[in-house]
Amino acid sequence: MIRLGRISYVNMAPVFHRLEYEVEEVTGVPTELNRMLLDGQLDIAPISSIEYARHSEVLRLLPRLCVSSEGAVDSIQLVTRMPLGRVRSVAVTPESATSVVLTRVLLPSAEIRAFDEDADAKLLIGDAALKSAFEDPTPHYDLGRLWLEKTGLPMVFAVWAVPDPPPEGISDLEHALVASVRLARSEPEVLAYEASERYGYPPGFLARYFEKLRYSFGPRERAGFYTFLEMARDVGELHHVPELRFARDAEVRL
Repeated sequence: MIRLGRISYVNMAPVFHRLEYEVEEVTGVPTELNRMLLDGQLDIAPISSIEYARHSEVLRLLPRLCVSSEGAVDSIQLVTRMPLGRVRSVAVTPESATSVVLTRVLLPSAEIRAFDEDADAKLLIGDAALKSAFEDPTPHYDLGRLWLEKTGLPMVFAVWAVPDPPPEGISDLEHALVASVRLARSEPEVLAYEASERYGYPPGFLARYFEKLRYSFGPRERAGFYTFLEMARDVGELHHVPELRFARDAEVRL
């Protein structure tokens, strides 16, 4: 049975909405799934996009899936009372790799600090960012919106990766994941109410959130991904920009 990683945040609800494929589901935050996939504890997982680039020689990508936004994403927030241009230090969550690098790209002069250290701003992701934006009146800066303003492109936060060579059955599983997303998109109220029951947010809030997320790894997403990797290299977070290597058996369904 395929061991499938699932990010523990609400952003995975559409992908797993009606997944009709028998898997062993393993839940964790992005950095945990990154490690487990690279350690051979998972057969497939949505991982931090920067981690694919850092380990592209041993990984392959599913060609049809990612987690991205074109503009505000809501679940990746920089929280600070200072004007953004005056922020000189950011305490970052240990749960994300891509968002930390994106912070370096967007605020290259800011010092990155551990989450429990004092800093001018705090980086939150996932459900913690959603909760903070919902409850905390402190100004929040959405990294998805800041990225779009800087580049005019979508921001790819996570990609779906498998070891190289890919395990058997990946093409069929990818097809099932894409079908689940499509069904979720066709019944947004059902998705919002069911996700509300699982995660605790109001259905209307989740419906608006899901509208901002993208899961298709299309040409604009790939262009945004390459641009992010180039900028990550330029700030010293990546040695080189790798090619995007896809799981061959999955590409035939493009």
